[in-house]
Amino acid sequence: MKSGRGKQKRLSPDDRRREFVAKATEFFAEQGFGGGTRDLARRLGVTQPLLYRYFPSKDDLIREVYRTVYLEPLDTGWEKLLTDRSRPIRERLREFYDAYTNVIFSRKWLRIYLYSGLKGLDINRRYVAVVQDKILTPIIRECRHEAGLPAQGKPTAAELEMAWVFHSGIFYYGVRKYIYESPVLEDKQQMIADALDAYLAGFERVFGSAVATRRAPVKAVG
Repeated sequence: MKSGRGKQKRLSPDDRRREFVAKATEFFAEQGFGGGTRDLARRLGVTQPLLYRYFPSKDDLIREVYRTVYLEPLDTGWEKLLTDRSRPIRERLREFYDAYTNVIFSRKWLRIYLYSGLKGLDINRRYVAVVQDKILTPIIRECRHEAGLPAQGKPTAAELEMAWVFHSGIFYYGVRKYIYESPVLEDKQQMIADALDAYLAGFERVFGSAVATRRAPVKAVG
């Protein structure tokens, strides 16, 4: 008599690898990074030697989770959107942050990010460097252009701090909602719009005024 159970579909190596990464992402989001590969293999439903065939160490698997969860979503043409001067800067930034928060505002994404920081892994440091290079630096240059300032050149420490305060405020909205489960303004787009208004006005007032003051002609004393 034939068994009623059909044969399990055999996955290709690429599909198996993607399955391991997806399940490991869920595991790390729930348990953090403290568990060993034996516990992880048990969670994946495979033997430890099979897991090692695809990822020789847990660090290799963590790096792949970082790449797929944190880096791949950034490779979506966002930098081109941010620098498209045929559109108003406020419109570009609203579209960007709406798309960006659609990626990062999930319990899984945020928990992995916070766990990695508590564990002392370099996921946070690497991601912060990517955000500063690929997101905040273009935003600062576009704000300079909008304010009639020279756009090129490395951002100053003061410009970066203001950009980080703005960006981190939006990020922390997600932490409050999805991690702390605290009451927040439910209209996410309104939150982004208000944060943008404050940042753009502040950039113009702080940095535009500073440049104007330095360039002000010296009055002759008669």
